[in-house]
Amino acid sequence: MTDVDLLPPALLKRKAVVYVRQSTQAQVHLNLESQRRQYELVDEARRRGFRDVEVIDDDLGRSASGTVARPGFDKLVAWLCAGEVGAVLCFDASRLARNGRDWHHLLELCGLVEARVIDLDGVYNPCRPNDRLLLGMKGSISEFELGILRTRMLDAARAKARRGELRISVPIGYIWHREIGLGFDPDLRVQEAIRVIFSRFRQLGSARQVHLSLRADEVHFPRPSDGKKLIAFDWTPIRYRNVISVLKNPFYAGVYAYGKSENRTEIVDGRARKTYGHYRPLQECEILLKNHHEGYIDWAEFERNQKQLAANAYRRKDGAKSGRGGRALLVGLLTCGRCGRRLTVNYTGRSAQPVYRCDRGSVMLGLRRCMTFGGLRIDAAVVRELIHAVEPMAIEAALSAERMHMETQREQQSILELELQQARYEASLAERRYAACDPDNRLIAAQLETGWEATLRRVQECESRLDAARAPKVTPAKPDFAGLAEDLDAAWKTPHVTMRTRQQLRW
Repeated sequence: MTDVDLLPPALLKRKAVVYVRQSTQAQVHLNLESQRRQYELVDEARRRGFRDVEVIDDDLGRSASGTVARPGFDKLVAWLCAGEVGAVLCFDASRLARNGRDWHHLLELCGLVEARVIDLDGVYNPCRPNDRLLLGMKGSISEFELGILRTRMLDAARAKARRGELRISVPIGYIWHREIGLGFDPDLRVQEAIRVIFSRFRQLGSARQVHLSLRADEVHFPRPSDGKKLIAFDWTPIRYRNVISVLKNPFYAGVYAYGKSENRTEIVDGRARKTYGHYRPLQECEILLKNHHEGYIDWAEFERNQKQLAANAYRRKDGAKSGRGGRALLVGLLTCGRCGRRLTVNYTGRSAQPVYRCDRGSVMLGLRRCMTFGGLRIDAAVVRELIHAVEPMAIEAALSAERMHMETQREQQSILELELQQARYEASLAERRYAACDPDNRLIAAQLETGWEATLRRVQECESRLDAARAPKVTPAKPDFAGLAEDLDAAWKTPHVTMRTRQQLRW
């Protein structure tokens, strides 16, 4: 130890602080040699004459870029301000800070209390201009190095994404194959769960109605049980978010989108804070490759779906709304000819007759109400014109409706068959596990037996549901399609036709 490295006795009476940090949790679990070398600085502090040595390792797995709170570094700063620290030991400058603000603040505090900074290269006294200059250069190099590493990594990822080869996370229904790359999930039940959502949306035109329809049919949707690997699934009753996520994801239309979300930085209490997952409009994505892979739908249908979903949004200005039920036929469709606002519907009287009003300007701005009129007469007039317009297509529409009904039944039956096939496989697997277990080991055998019985009950439930779907239903005689055009008015007024069904004909 040279004279330059010798420390004053007054500093040796204080405590030495060994600061240990690694940037990510993966480094904490994998880069064990780096951890070990940082903890060995305790021996270095004792070799230099310190008796009281403290180790701060609260920041293991935390970045030092300045965007993440570091309680360990804050504790070090507090001890420096109290004058309790004689030396700060670190593996290199990048362990203490990767940004100039924290680094120079630490050097300033060390200079005020005459504490030393010690790394593997030597001892630095921030009170000396030459040492302070060298420490400042080390901090700047560390900050510059982080920027270079991040830039190289992101540029390489973008270059690979431009070719469509970057293996981004894919939604349910797709999987990255080791040999052939991106493709459909080989599980036919998963594929059918995705396709039935698009099929029902073509018929119903509303994400909520798709969800209600699938819930009524007791359709299940896969949920990953192994994180993001998409290898094992738990089948749970379908949720609305499952439906809307499938309908709004361009990946199902064969589109490879990179950079769909962005990070935002704001200053909170004098420190930068990053927030993640702020989604951009699809046209603002960094990379958008159409026809990249095989899709469940084509791009034209995806665009139509987005327009329909946007038009369905409550109180959205443009577009015809999907039928929402009620007693008014033209709800969500009429707009005021004076102010352009959409008319609202109120129900008045004992019989709750619909009344169309333009009163949003009155409610929001205190303006005079533009108009108010009853809904029965205008609804009846629209019905007459609507029936007159569809009469030439009545037979074709009836045949099309019959085909759609048969397709829906086949769709439902196909889902039940796939569900039964998977239930039988799970029951067979549970049986093999039970047969492979030693019967004397009751602690395990009892649990396996219980699981086997649960799978058998599941098979019975699926078989009963499938038998009910296959059972022939009593149907009335086939109608006379030639005279159907003359019966449209009676079909419209039949009590089995809901107002929502009538509202859908407005489109």
